[in-house]
Amino acid sequence: MATAIQIKELLKTHSDGNDQRFYAVAMQVAAAEAKKGNKKLAQDIRDLVDRARIQKSNTTVGKVLHVATPRGEAADLLEAIHDNRKLSDLVLNKSLSERVSRILGEQHNLSRIKANGLKPRQRLLFTGPPGCGKTFTASALANELGVPLFVIRLDALITRYLGESLSKLRVIFDAINNSKAVYLFDEFDSVGYSREFENDVGEMRRILNGFLMNIEKLNSESIVISATNYGEKLDKALYRRFDDLIEFSLPNDEEIWKTFLQLLKGFQTSKLSQNKIVQAARGLSYAEITRACEEAIKDMIIHDKKKINSTMLLNAVTERRLFSNH
Repeated sequence: MATAIQIKELLKTHSDGNDQRFYAVAMQVAAAEAKKGNKKLAQDIRDLVDRARIQKSNTTVGKVLHVATPRGEAADLLEAIHDNRKLSDLVLNKSLSERVSRILGEQHNLSRIKANGLKPRQRLLFTGPPGCGKTFTASALANELGVPLFVIRLDALITRYLGESLSKLRVIFDAINNSKAVYLFDEFDSVGYSREFENDVGEMRRILNGFLMNIEKLNSESIVISATNYGEKLDKALYRRFDDLIEFSLPNDEEIWKTFLQLLKGFQTSKLSQNKIVQAARGLSYAEITRACEEAIKDMIIHDKKKINSTMLLNAVTERRLFSNH
């Protein structure tokens, strides 16, 4: 039966009106009973929780969660990211730019696409090295569509209590289905790793299965993006659940130079040595190049210079490379 601590927590959450936490504790009780062999009791508790969820959702039909301020447990799981960047601020290769533009085009023509019995791309998988524009692109998509960007806090989602992580995952997908926004599962490899890994943990497997089930039943106009630096580690079952796979990479020479020009726009520069700067920056990510430009701008300000020169940029790039190699 439920422990004294669980009973106390049930009473507290009921008194506070925290339905999602109440359901989570109830699911913990069900899991504990199932482990003891009381399978019928465990199933009865789960059925009661599911019935309560349905009744609660029926009483809130027509109500939409305020997209800018998640309430209740959702507020602990979703972090709003405020950023003004647009797609025009991105430096993408032609193929990547066309695919991102295609996603936007489908979102801008939702009604026409649905009228023809089709579904837009809205379940996206971003893969690629750190600092290559995955989060930046998610933010730009949200701004272009005029909706918020929410990053799922995996540290709050994954807990050591049996069944609680799944309950929190339901809270997240309830928000996704009720509030149109862009939702980003960053560092998704921590959840979506291959189920064949030797260090597999039962709770993590349940979270992955829960994610697969919820993403399959997605019923909203929200965009769900899962981003990972380690696409090769993901469970292969994940790939067919997504509408599009977008692979990011380190910038080539042309993209490196375009990035410098984009970031230094609005600042005066002396005649810059393109070849030396590009050569020095090869192998760095967009994020590292951004930091290098910021350091060069600060160097100009600190030393009361009127223009940014090649030496400032080369010194900043060298510092970033040393930092990234540690």
